[in-house]
Amino acid sequence: MRLTLPVILSATFMASFDYMVVNVAAPSLQRDLHAGAAALELVIGGYAFTYAAGLVTGGRLGDLFGHRRMFALGMAAFTLASLLCGLSPDAGTLVAARLLQGVTAAAMVPQVLALITASFAADERARAMSWFGVVTGLGAVCGQVLGGVLLQADLLGLGWRTIFLVNVPVGVPAALLATRVLPTPSAQPAPQPNAPGRPKPDPSEPSQAAPARAAARLDVTGVVGVSGGVALALVPLVLGREEGWPAWAWVSLAASVPVLAATLLWERRTAQPVVDLTLFRARSFSVGSALNIAFMMSFGSLMLVNTLLLQYGFGLSPVRAGLAFGPLALATMAASLGGRRLVARYGRRALTAGCAITALGVAGIEVVLHAGGGVAELLAPLALLGLGSGLTLPGVIGAALSGVRPDQAGAASGLLSTFQQFSGAAGVAALGALFFSLAGRHGLVGAAQYTLLANLALTLATIPLTLLLPRPDAPRKTAKSRSGTSVLDRRI
Repeated sequence: MRLTLPVILSATFMASFDYMVVNVAAPSLQRDLHAGAAALELVIGGYAFTYAAGLVTGGRLGDLFGHRRMFALGMAAFTLASLLCGLSPDAGTLVAARLLQGVTAAAMVPQVLALITASFAADERARAMSWFGVVTGLGAVCGQVLGGVLLQADLLGLGWRTIFLVNVPVGVPAALLATRVLPTPSAQPAPQPNAPGRPKPDPSEPSQAAPARAAARLDVTGVVGVSGGVALALVPLVLGREEGWPAWAWVSLAASVPVLAATLLWERRTAQPVVDLTLFRARSFSVGSALNIAFMMSFGSLMLVNTLLLQYGFGLSPVRAGLAFGPLALATMAASLGGRRLVARYGRRALTAGCAITALGVAGIEVVLHAGGGVAELLAPLALLGLGSGLTLPGVIGAALSGVRPDQAGAASGLLSTFQQFSGAAGVAALGALFFSLAGRHGLVGAAQYTLLANLALTLATIPLTLLLPRPDAPRKTAKSRSGTSVLDRRI
């Protein structure tokens, strides 16, 4: 079990790293591959929207065919896609490889939270969630810092290709270890029985899994509807601002609404939906999802504004801008690791404090800019952002998954991950558009000040949501599984 958590979290780091690292390499990509603006946007944004569009399906596939199996296959496919990115001879090939990389990330990432939920006992799960928060933040920061270092080092004259090829020596051993160290469903602490007194068949073993697979089917209509609806909404959010919000972007956004609505109606009527709407009957999951959406809209846009402020407002290089996020990264790690004890002791009050600390960090940046301060003065409020996010995100995710049955863990993890990706993209699109619209009239620093006020309002809105989470001292309720077995909902 010693290697279980590092192997699981390697997927979180790689997916987060690759989401951010291409931003640093964009100028090199454009120069070496003679990529046009549209190709460059697809290299950067293509990964994001295929990743987000496939998360729900990836989570459901894990529920059907085994989280360990889907993790190993997803990791191997992601490594191969990274290799294809690094070997791409032209912009078109790189775009296709990045789209594939997003799809494969969507296959492995939902299994992370599902494996943590199903593989660790309750007293160990909080520690695992703390490390999940650490690795998530560390991957994003390393995407900027390590990406810049790799570009400057120009190892073997490979230039930008190293930012993709670095995944290969990590992904190959992770995929191999996954088949050996990750627990099978029969070894998980809380398996769902088929009948009283009988263990659930192990879907990782062919001889035992045949009856389960015969009954379990993938909802193809739901997959197409969810993936298509999310893509219709996410593509304009990712590419619309750079294109000046053309008509196709608004048409695509508008079309996503009836597609997603029709899909949800279908999901209510199908026996084995890809989106399990019964998850939202638990207040922990429904409120936790809303809190995830609001917080990630705020935090995603906040990282964009601060990156633009440091690189363009203060003229820092990508590497130095990434290093300026060092206090944020360290504070995130400290809060994620230490926050589990606070969440265990104080429950939702610790999450309320985390959101409030994040708001203080936003307000602190606003005060520094208003006073004409520089990068050094920004380090303290950036550290507050790290403390707040490190305390909030792992606890909120743990709270949202606390009442989820093991057989729903993949679907729940896929939904939560989709909410995070989509809301992060929506926040970046909305407040990014506000920032650039104000930059011409008020300058970059002035635009950041006004945008941070909007971000502060969004961050403050997360505080009352934490108060709607179930109380830690509320009596435990039972939820009937489909087989009729009662499972105790875990408290925050």
